[in-house]
Amino acid sequence: MQYAPTVFGDSSGTTSGCPTGLQNLSSNVNAPPYQWSIARMTNALRTGGISAPELAQTHLDRIAARREVNAYINVTGDMATIAAASSDQSRNLPLAGIPIAIKDNITLEGVPCTCGSRMLENWIAPYDATVVERLKAAGAVILGKTNCDEFAMGSSNENSHFGSVQNPNAPGRVPGGSSGGSAAAVADFQAAAALGSDTGGSVRLPAAFCGVVGLKPTYGAVSRWGLVAFASSLDQVGVLGRTVDDTKRVFEVIRGYDPKDSTSMRNLLASPIPETLTIGLPREYYGNGLDPEVRRAVTGTAQALQAAGHRLVDVSLPNSPYTIAAYYIICCAEASANLARYDGVKYGYRSAATQDLSSMYGRTRSEGFGMEVKRRILLGTYVLSAGYFDAYYATAQKVRARIAADFANAFESVDCLLTPTAPTCAFKLGEKLDDPLAMYLMDIYTTSVNLAGLPAISVPCGRSNAGLPIGAQIIGRAFEENLIMSVASGIEEACAM
Repeated sequence: MQYAPTVFGDSSGTTSGCPTGLQNLSSNVNAPPYQWSIARMTNALRTGGISAPELAQTHLDRIAARREVNAYINVTGDMATIAAASSDQSRNLPLAGIPIAIKDNITLEGVPCTCGSRMLENWIAPYDATVVERLKAAGAVILGKTNCDEFAMGSSNENSHFGSVQNPNAPGRVPGGSSGGSAAAVADFQAAAALGSDTGGSVRLPAAFCGVVGLKPTYGAVSRWGLVAFASSLDQVGVLGRTVDDTKRVFEVIRGYDPKDSTSMRNLLASPIPETLTIGLPREYYGNGLDPEVRRAVTGTAQALQAAGHRLVDVSLPNSPYTIAAYYIICCAEASANLARYDGVKYGYRSAATQDLSSMYGRTRSEGFGMEVKRRILLGTYVLSAGYFDAYYATAQKVRARIAADFANAFESVDCLLTPTAPTCAFKLGEKLDDPLAMYLMDIYTTSVNLAGLPAISVPCGRSNAGLPIGAQIIGRAFEENLIMSVASGIEEACAM
């Protein structure tokens, strides 16, 4: 592979610097409080430089002033104010007073949990998700529930019943999905950090499009209790932050075993991080279909890591071409089963224009779900049906095992992998809505990580000629989040040079 000239700090090149230089905000004495890093917020709160209610109010004011971004479905202002006043009395907690947003498919007691759908528009969550419990116990202030693609199904955040989210870096373009509201809130200073969910790239893709950091942890590293299920063997709660350090602080609070989640893992120990890493560049991720500007930014990132003393090697993940097909068969099959519970009987939307039970089921699901959700339910039901199960679903699971084996083989000779997060920068709103396959292909570099259950992080690494953010993805072995965050920090430092 030929590596392009380094692009960091070169304003004359086709790509230049990090999208916003957000990692430098903590040293900017003139920045308003809502633009501070979590480290600076914490220091100011502990030393009396600002109170938690004041910090919460600056964020609530920012949310109100930037409604056109449509990052939030519900803002919990009163709840945030009460929590902020309480957190002022416990300043030594790890996230005391830090304003955080929650994707609207994660339950927050007493607040609607809509999943971006008409089906759950009026459903009030009766309990906190485990990750929310842990945030509250750490002193965090919850600002509200963020917009998302319906039931987390989408790559652009255009499938929400509550309207599309605008990319704050480029109005008129998508923020990425499905956690687009969380990414936009963080990028637009409407939250210090946010939780999202990642089933096939739904944290990392919005992070790349919005110019923020997005961590998808190892499957089992973070509890899914209280995360509304889309595809249970793939779903994972993740974190979006403006810096790697911000992201790590939130992750350290929410990670860990939960007896309420049967997929939660007890042993989260990872190997020590070597000073010099061997970083693999999978050749399948740098081929046809990758935008030239994205290629230059990511290969420039590779060269910056090499200049810092790390070793680069070419590797192969030979089953990568089958990833999208396998992923969409498996996730749609699981969605078909998980979403069968929304029938209008016990909770959620129920169609009023019905005459019997059968028509009530049919009309409720037809009216309550959007087009993309119905498309995936139908596809999932088809691949699970008699006569097609072995040809599609069983085959996809065999491919999944081979994809996991590809990663295992690569990690015998490398410490982590560096790839693009997305094949292009953020595209225009409406550009791909009529072409589902083109939309699905936006996940081409992210879905394999979910199929293999591995951790990955997207970190800003450059801009396009049009000033659009570009993200680089670092993939690690299971439970080696600290290693990939360490690499991401190196990229962040190179961007600041």
